[in-house]
Amino acid sequence: MDRSAFYAHLRRRDVPIFGTSLSQRQVEGIEALLDAGGRLHLDHMAHVLAEVYHETGGGMYPVKETVYRHSKNQNPSDATVIARLDAAWRKGQLPWVTQPYWRDGWFGRGGIQLTHKYNYQKGSAVTGKNLVKHPELALSVPISAQIAVEGCKAGIFTGKKLADFDLQTGFDHYGARAIVNGDKKVNGPKVAGYAEIFEAALSRAGWGQSLDVPAVTKPATQPDPAEQPQGILAALVAAILSIFGKGKA
Repeated sequence: MDRSAFYAHLRRRDVPIFGTSLSQRQVEGIEALLDAGGRLHLDHMAHVLAEVYHETGGGMYPVKETVYRHSKNQNPSDATVIARLDAAWRKGQLPWVTQPYWRDGWFGRGGIQLTHKYNYQKGSAVTGKNLVKHPELALSVPISAQIAVEGCKAGIFTGKKLADFDLQTGFDHYGARAIVNGDKKVNGPKVAGYAEIFEAALSRAGWGQSLDVPAVTKPATQPDPAEQPQGILAALVAAILSIFGKGKA
């Protein structure tokens, strides 16, 4: 993949997601996602990038819940995050929440944020890291990227996964919003639009061309017929006949 071509497309003036420049932090986040998603099909990779773009407001890097790109403090204490969520819940600003999952520290962390202890357990399974014992690891750029990629692939966020939205007519980016959140009627069109932009950038950069299936080779457990006993015997007989044939000439 030509990553310079990928970023050049994203920086075009007529591509309305990053403007004409990306910060170093944004590039680091994107690089980690591309590295983690190296075996994904182009449309799947585009969707993961689109989800992270939407979930981080274009930041592309992992953050704690209640932190946004415009936030002055990009790394508030856990106690501050919990207090913010408590205040919002008391004001009725989190109508979808039935239990305050954040009070034991299971608030959102990452590019696509893990919330609730059981989701940290799922994140541990796909990353091989003990996120239950060390939830702060979800804020590591490479681990966050792995959670985003493997989480969308395995369906750890809502139970829906990338393969569920492969259609004969192409990938359903609108419907695939359900992989991360059930708000597709509201945010599905946005995510689909972002995904189309990332698809174009990935395509221009040659994403997946290095993943071509190699030519089929003969398994080592199946020797060439010429190396089998009957092949050797036939070769020996042919050699003897050749010698006698030359003598008669």
